[in-house]
Amino acid sequence: MKSSEKPKTPSGMRDFGPLEMVKRNFIIENVKNVFKKYGFDNIETPAMEQLSTLTGKYGDEGDQLLFKVLNSGPFLDKVKEEDFVKDSKQLMPLISEKGLKYDLTVPFARYVVMNRHNVTFPFKRFQVQPVWRADRPQRGRYREFYQCDADVIGSKSLIQEAEILLMIRDAYQSLNLDEYVIKLNNRKILTGISEAIGMAGKESDFCVAIDKLDKAGQEKVFDELRNKGCPEESFKLIEELLATPSADQIKYLKKFLVDQPIGIQGIKEIEEVFNYVKNVNGLKIEFDLTLARGLSYYTGAIFEVKPLNSKIGSINGGGRYDDLTGVFGLDDVSGVGISFGIDRIYDVLEEKNLFPDTVSNITQLMIICMDEESQLHGFEIGQKLREANINTYIYPDLVKMKKIFSYADKNNIPYVMVIGTNEMEQKQYNLKNMISGEQVSLTIEKVIDTLKKK
Repeated sequence: MKSSEKPKTPSGMRDFGPLEMVKRNFIIENVKNVFKKYGFDNIETPAMEQLSTLTGKYGDEGDQLLFKVLNSGPFLDKVKEEDFVKDSKQLMPLISEKGLKYDLTVPFARYVVMNRHNVTFPFKRFQVQPVWRADRPQRGRYREFYQCDADVIGSKSLIQEAEILLMIRDAYQSLNLDEYVIKLNNRKILTGISEAIGMAGKESDFCVAIDKLDKAGQEKVFDELRNKGCPEESFKLIEELLATPSADQIKYLKKFLVDQPIGIQGIKEIEEVFNYVKNVNGLKIEFDLTLARGLSYYTGAIFEVKPLNSKIGSINGGGRYDDLTGVFGLDDVSGVGISFGIDRIYDVLEEKNLFPDTVSNITQLMIICMDEESQLHGFEIGQKLREANINTYIYPDLVKMKKIFSYADKNNIPYVMVIGTNEMEQKQYNLKNMISGEQVSLTIEKVIDTLKKK
């Protein structure tokens, strides 16, 4: 007898059941509504991109996390025996030309360049799609996950940064999440610091290292900076910077970066963004000198949102990129965007029990029919309910009532309506609330009115 293989999903990838999908869609719809409120239009890009599109946009560490897709057909026929002795970077183009997209921003930049004659700048778009990263799976970090991105491209105005902060606030208000903080920094400031400490031209190495402070700790970050060529005498300066209280950091940086024009420009941009939002209520924002964002394409403001009192890390990330389209042949087109990590937001809402009770089901009412005659009547009643936009499920089989009520309970169906001979004759239907146990007899019009108010 042939042995069967135990089914499983690939590591870092998951199935989502009905209840999980209801909750995920709740998050996605709320975030999408915020994007629309601020004038963003929806687009989609393919799951796969050319590797040449993806490679070199995320830094060395990001490139290592790209999922490569083998060429279709007998691709090895084109590979010679001597090709196998080459290192992986040389062999890869011969066997793989495509990869799963790592984020939504680089494919968006490619889209803009390819459609430059069909879009009007500034172009505001949002996308809600999965992305893939060959990362080590752990809590809050998956190999396949959804992002909700909103980007504006074709404008250098810092109004865009200010609006992104408002969008973050509005999104989390709609999701009932209050315990979070928006971290804000500017890559120009980090570039200025790298120049001031003797790492001119190595700002990317500096940013990648500093971005690990909260995870790896200061000692390991300093070791990494040493390996990247940071002069030993600079570590005292870095320690003083890191020891400066958050509220005093901008004032301190104005003196520290007095001879670094690009760093001073970054400070001016930070202050301008803060000035836009200074009178906005409900913004939970702070300047964070250690925020670096590892992606190499950022050039200006950078954002990150961290939930408070949670085991989950950042749930948002984004920033300004001045010339990402330039690598595809369209120079001097600045953009800025934000990404909501749907899977991490889901984990935070679950962890804090913040999903509303109404987000536990799709079906509002289940009809139970007592016999074949009432099944026909129940089918007609079901259509009336659906025409009134009541999500209705007709239980299809004639089985014991205990089994049917158990089914409704296990599937979180809040209301059940029983139809038998008496109900058909009197046109009065028993509507039972499965949560409270309350039961009332109503006409179909009253049933619709009752459920529409819920």
